[in-house]
Amino acid sequence: MGEKNTGATETPERSGLRGELKQRHMRLIALGGVIGAGLFVGSGVVIEDAGPAAVISFILAGGLVILVMRMLGEMAVARPSVGSFYAYARLALGDWGGFTIGWLYWYFWVNVVALEAVAGAGQLHVWLPGVPLWVISLCLMVVLTAVNMFSVKSFGEFEYWFSSIKVAAITVFLVVGLVFVLGLWPGAHADASNLTAHHGFAPQGIGPVLAAVIPAVGFFTGAEIAALAAAESSEPRKNVAKATQSVVVRVLLFYVGSIFLVIAIVPWNDPDVADGPYVAALQAIGIPAAGTLMRVLILVAVLSSLNAGLYSASRIVFALTRNGDAPHGLTKLSRRGVPRRAILLATTLGYVSVIIAYVSPDAVFSFIVHSYGAVALFVYLLVALSQLRLRRRLEREDPASLQLKMWWYPYLSWFTVAAMAVVIVTMAVLPSTRMDFAASAVTLVVVLAAYGVRAYRRRGRGGPADEAAGAAPAGVPGSGATALSASEAERRS
Repeated sequence: MGEKNTGATETPERSGLRGELKQRHMRLIALGGVIGAGLFVGSGVVIEDAGPAAVISFILAGGLVILVMRMLGEMAVARPSVGSFYAYARLALGDWGGFTIGWLYWYFWVNVVALEAVAGAGQLHVWLPGVPLWVISLCLMVVLTAVNMFSVKSFGEFEYWFSSIKVAAITVFLVVGLVFVLGLWPGAHADASNLTAHHGFAPQGIGPVLAAVIPAVGFFTGAEIAALAAAESSEPRKNVAKATQSVVVRVLLFYVGSIFLVIAIVPWNDPDVADGPYVAALQAIGIPAAGTLMRVLILVAVLSSLNAGLYSASRIVFALTRNGDAPHGLTKLSRRGVPRRAILLATTLGYVSVIIAYVSPDAVFSFIVHSYGAVALFVYLLVALSQLRLRRRLEREDPASLQLKMWWYPYLSWFTVAAMAVVIVTMAVLPSTRMDFAASAVTLVVVLAAYGVRAYRRRGRGGPADEAAGAAPAGVPGSGATALSASEAERRS
């Protein structure tokens, strides 16, 4: 896998994308990537189910994400590429791996776009009660679509400020919460009895603690956006390395630290915790207008996720077009180097989903909500499997490129694969998550079936053989496969 023979991967310089994202953009995209509306709202459900032991649930979920990000970072530093994990899955697992992980990831973010547009409308509707919810949703979609259509720099600027607000807010909460728990806040005294006072640390038992890992993993999704965006930065290797190395601090500080403080400040079984744990904590401390402040912060988090969703969906589709895994017409770039057709594809389906949310909320939209529940887990599992295969080849063919390595390889890599498999199986077994798993499994089957149709049609046209049939991925030295040049790959696609 030498530098001149990357095969299925394509360097940012050859893609036509522009490296307009600066280091400050990448730093805040990486920092804010894991701070979503799920942290501020959804974490209350985890606390309600697991009690104070929800901290353990977030530690376990965060640990999995940290390991996956380290594996992704190893590959991204060794081989910066447009499409990031799509390109690595294609090299490691064959055509089917790249096709599957690419379209699953696209489907995940298209759903996020729709859901966040609906959630954002709900937040704004409190201040705009006379405007229909669907109108607010569509307006949010239009505004952020325009931001992404203009240039990657405009995306970076919006995400920079969105992330700055989120990071600043959670940092202030950490400081205020710690001061309160230590008894240094006016009128407060040092007290962390809420961790055990209400029926113990794990009042519901160990089962709910382990089950809560499943939604907690979903809250961390977005950490990998920094690796995807690195292709449009001036220093891809440096930025990816920094992003993956800092994810440990982000997970432990922002999630585990803040959840610990919430549970220490407010009893886990307080009814207000399920609806908004951070609002409940701020009200307990005595912060005026806590509800309004948190509503503004949730709106910022929602808009950030919506913005990142449009970006991620468009860039992964752009990468899919480079090898014929998506319609070639989506490859076209604007004069500013933006894949506008790929953005419009994501937003068009987003608009449809928003309309469905108000026309058929209990049928079609309900299926959409459930159908992406396990998709992020499928993507992360494929990332881990890709790292296991590519690491062996890199050690054999280009060991100097391994500037950032997975810890305790291969043992920790295999542990990550096994842990992800256990979480997925648990989703299939638990009654509370069985529907999410079933709907997500249908999504996976549809994507695999689409790949089967594509592979069959290619064979019928005399196209390249299916790499999944046992051949090594194209472009890997020593595999016996001939590396495709950029022009040949484009011709075949």
